[in-house]
Order: sequence, then structure tokens, then C-alpha cells
Amino acid sequence: MAPSTTALFAFGAERLLDLATDHAGPFFAYDLGVARERFARLRAALPERVRLAYAVKSNPGLPLLETFSAAGAWFDCASAGEVSAALAAGGTGRRMVFAGPAKSERDLQAALFAGARVQVDGIEDVARLHTLNTGDEPLEVSVRVNPASGVSEVAAIIGGGGPSAFGVDEEEVAEFVAAARAYDRVRITGLQVFAASNELDAGRLLANHRTALRIGRELAGVLGHGLDLIDLGGGLGVRYAADEPSLDVRALGAGLGRVLTENPWFEGELLLEPGRWLSAPTGVYCARVVRTKVSRGQRFVMLEGGINHLLRPLLTGQSFPTVALRPGVGMLGDGGPADRTGASLVPTTLAGPLCTSLDRVGSGDLPEDLRPRDVVVFGQAGAYAVTQAMSHFLSHPEPEQVWVG
Repeated sequence: MAPSTTALFAFGAERLLDLATDHAGPFFAYDLGVARERFARLRAALPERVRLAYAVKSNPGLPLLETFSAAGAWFDCASAGEVSAALAAGGTGRRMVFAGPAKSERDLQAALFAGARVQVDGIEDVARLHTLNTGDEPLEVSVRVNPASGVSEVAAIIGGGGPSAFGVDEEEVAEFVAAARAYDRVRITGLQVFAASNELDAGRLLANHRTALRIGRELAGVLGHGLDLIDLGGGLGVRYAADEPSLDVRALGAGLGRVLTENPWFEGELLLEPGRWLSAPTGVYCARVVRTKVSRGQRFVMLEGGINHLLRPLLTGQSFPTVALRPGVGMLGDGGPADRTGASLVPTTLAGPLCTSLDRVGSGDLPEDLRPRDVVVFGQAGAYAVTQAMSHFLSHPEPEQVWVG
């Protein structure tokens, strides 16, 4: 593979060729060694008072959860099913936070059973936890706050500082705290502010984190006591193209050290919830070409898998990086040492097998001589891929998942 593309794929050319030869249908493959390296690198870059909670939603595969659990990760869960998965992987309640804008009774019971730290989104959560808490002491919770200003998001996925289904609006925090005082079996001791998604600029993330600390100071003043945990959310981004920058995690860690120094009032712990940054680089998705066509000047390549396996490009408008290979021959047109054809690259729209024009899994420059049984490989596919997809639509088989290392 060409040097410009190598960092976007969990496996090198020869390993990809072996995997494509060994697995006939569409499949995901993950390198757990990459997962260990990513976690260790991020952990080493952060101050000691910053904890890491892996966002299970990005990829709940048990081998991946077990890898992060063994490394000492916390877990960010958003459903009873994710709580069960984290516990099965060796996670513990004291290293688990639980969030979500519409928590069911089952979700709350699962979080309490596990001993997770619940992030409440409104007074309804407080009231139900007051009833469900059967312990001798008030249940310590965090409140999610939707900032009024001072946050930014390049891609409007979380929603920045606008209207939101998540949390308590910042301007209503005092009213919320006053209402929560009626429920003495619940005690607010923490804060969550999640303001961005897939951010590649450490400076922008740090600006959002400073906003979170400002809100935390104001919340502590309203509560009349300190906070033991401020959850900064996730948002640590990965690049999906070779010409995009990579997030500088060392700059992020150094900046968080400065944020702590700037806020001596806060003596608790900060929490980051990276999902994509940890899991995306671990995985690839591979699907064989079924046919190609040109329609009114636009080139299409139809694959065995589509949005039933990869929905993200349709949702966000951003494609995964792609390369192509021919089992038994080599890479196609990427210019690297395993390239056996030297084929020219041409703009290509990738479509799947579903009976809807929505079934588009991205676009990119791919070899002009692609033919049936060639394989298109999608990089950075370890996050927001198979479990986010429309897997039951048209009842096609689910893709195989292969865990390596």
C-alpha cells in the first residue's frame, strides 16, 4: 500500500490479501494490537486526574471491550445491553458511567445493579432514581448540561450549543437543582458536558473543555458543594482521508493539565469518553464487487454489502477511506509495493445490494479496471459501522466479524 494510505487501514497489503482470500463474504476484521496501542498512547498523553471511559456505542464487540478492560479503561454505556456487555468484558460499576436522553426503567435498573455512575438528563431521571435507590445513602449522580454558548462543533452531530434532546439547558440549571432538592435519595455531585463529535483540532476541544469547567464552577456554586467528577464527553476525532490532519493527543493532554491548573476550585477527576479515536483505526470492512456500470456519466461499483453493513457515509456525508485488491493478484492502483496492476484511479460511487437509491456507502477514486470478485476495503471501519447499520433490511446475511491479535 502507498505510504499516504497506510495509516488509514488496520492491516497492511499482504495481510488484507490473506484475509480476503480466507473470507468469501463481506466481513469486518479488527486488530486488537492496534486497540492496545491506541489506549496506551492516549493514556500516556493525559494527566493522572483524567480518566478514560471507552464509549461502548462506537463498537461493542466483546474482544474489543475485553482488551480495553484489561488496560484499565472505564466504560461509557447508554443502554442496559451495553452495561451487560461491559460487565461481561470484566468492567466494573465503579469504572462505568451511564448516559442517555430517554432512559427506560430497565436501563436505570441495569445501571444501578452494576453500580454505574448515572448521568441524569432531567428531573424525570432524578425522580425515578429516587424511587429505585434502595441503598442506605443518597445515590450520587452527574447532571448533563447543554451549554448556552462557548462550544463549537465542526460537524453538527451532537448539536453544539443549540436546542438539544440531551441534558438540562444551561440557563435552567438553577431551577433544575432547586427541583432536585425534593428528592433526597439522589445527590448531584458531578457534571457532564458533551459538545463535539469527531473533532481533529485539540485547541477546539480544549476550548469546549474550558466551557465545561466554567459550567462546573457555576453548578458547584448553585449546589453549595464541590464536584467529584466532570465528564468532558468524547469528540476525539480520527481522519478519514490522507490529507486530513490527525488529532494531536499530546497537545490535548498538555492542555488538560493547564485546564486543571486554571481551576483550583475543582479537586475531583475529569473523564474523557473516546470511542471512535480508540476503535476506528482497529477495523476494516471488506466487500466484493458484484458489477460496475456508468450511468449518465457517473461511475458506479455495486458491492455485496451496503448500508446494511455501513450506514455512516449516508448519515454524515463523509466516506470511509477505500482501496481495492484482487485476491491472488495484489492491490489495485494504489501505487504501493503490493500494487500489481498500476491501473488508473477514477471517481467512483459505491453502492450496495439494497432496493433503494439510499444505498450508497461512499465515494472515492478507485481503479478503473475493477471487476466482479475484486474486493473494496474500507479503512477506519472499527467505529460506527456494523452495529450502526440497517442490518435487517432486505434480510441479507450479516457480515462476519474477524478478530486478530
